[in-house]
Amino acid sequence: MADAAGRLTALAEEVLGAPLPVRIRAWDHSEAGPPGAPVLVIRHRRALRRLLYKPGELGLARGWVAGDIDVEGDLYQALDLMAGLIWERGTPARRQPVLSTALAAVRDPRMRAAGRELLSLAGAGLPPAPPREEAPKSHGPLHTLRRDKQAISHHYDVGNDFYELVLGPSMVYSCAYWESPESTLEQAQYDKLDLVCRKLGLEADQRLLDVGCGWGSMVLHAAREYGVRAVGITLSEEQAAYGRKRVAEAGLTDRVEIRVQDYRQIHDGPYDAISSIGMAEHVGSALYAEYAADLHGLLKPGGRLLNHQIARRPLLDEENYQVDEFIDRYVFPDGELAPVGRTVAQLEEAGFEVRDVEALREHYALTLRQWVANLERHWKEAVRLTTPGRARVWRLYMAASALSFERNRIGVNQVLAVRTPESGTSGTPLRMRQWGTAS
Repeated sequence: MADAAGRLTALAEEVLGAPLPVRIRAWDHSEAGPPGAPVLVIRHRRALRRLLYKPGELGLARGWVAGDIDVEGDLYQALDLMAGLIWERGTPARRQPVLSTALAAVRDPRMRAAGRELLSLAGAGLPPAPPREEAPKSHGPLHTLRRDKQAISHHYDVGNDFYELVLGPSMVYSCAYWESPESTLEQAQYDKLDLVCRKLGLEADQRLLDVGCGWGSMVLHAAREYGVRAVGITLSEEQAAYGRKRVAEAGLTDRVEIRVQDYRQIHDGPYDAISSIGMAEHVGSALYAEYAADLHGLLKPGGRLLNHQIARRPLLDEENYQVDEFIDRYVFPDGELAPVGRTVAQLEEAGFEVRDVEALREHYALTLRQWVANLERHWKEAVRLTTPGRARVWRLYMAASALSFERNRIGVNQVLAVRTPESGTSGTPLRMRQWGTAS
């Protein structure tokens, strides 16, 4: 097959209606596209069959994870150049999946011709099986206790050694807090944990519940630095085992308990404070009201909740919201994002008084770029500890997420809410950026 790259470039530009901003190198060693641009390497023509049978983001993702598709050059630049053409166009409220929409337009003679050309390039054969790193499509009700545990296991039970490579010694898997872009990742994560503790107004011997405690970093920090008695919960067996080991090594078993438990199974309140850092994205829109009500019920009057959560941009018609296919099948099965306004409203509907919302969007972009750098620096070991496909999933999702935060496609917010008693005394500072214990 002569000049596969030239034919693919012409085909892509016909479908997308715009010049292709990256260079293509095909399996026959042909190249086409703008000189000096990042190179989209299509190592095997079966990548095209993946796209034919699953047009759009999921087909491309399968090719990437399987190693049939790669990028040579700056991955961030390549993703940024392709995002507006392949994945989305328009304002945040109106973005549409361009490629899948175009390829689905089978009634358009031009698109049918493009499909025939793609089929000719792809060659005969059945669709390749999805990479083994892909989570099977789930059926039945969302967010049952069993299904949520399976979803969490898919993402987190892939080896604590792998996470150590990516996250670094802090083992904090959420947005850091950067006093300066020149700070180290470790310092920024320490500063984030301390910011949460100060927002919660933690004091010695208070009871703290950390929902989605990960590897125990928040409960360890709160117990060590503020003298609280902390309970951390996770659905990941591997996280819990790792966290308990850290607690024992720190000599804090009398102050910190880590449980494998769902937030819906906690009945030992009241707590003085609750932190939920990077967990609420797993709750789902159908159960968010229950989540908010459960946390409200677990707090004593005057207790504080710090909810740290990724948010998406609102849509003109929220009924059109669709979960990102790549994230759903390879990263966080059943995860959902909501606009920050909806999160605030549901916390208020549960009885909370929202006292502060702090946007940390740029902070997450900096954090993700550090994680990508860690992964790339330890690539061979990461592949050894997991699989080549798993490592490729992480590299793609973290790099693409960094760009999404930088371009304001998604954000992340810390929402401080109080179970304000009937007296109306919130106990929070008059000036909310002066964190500390209220007098």
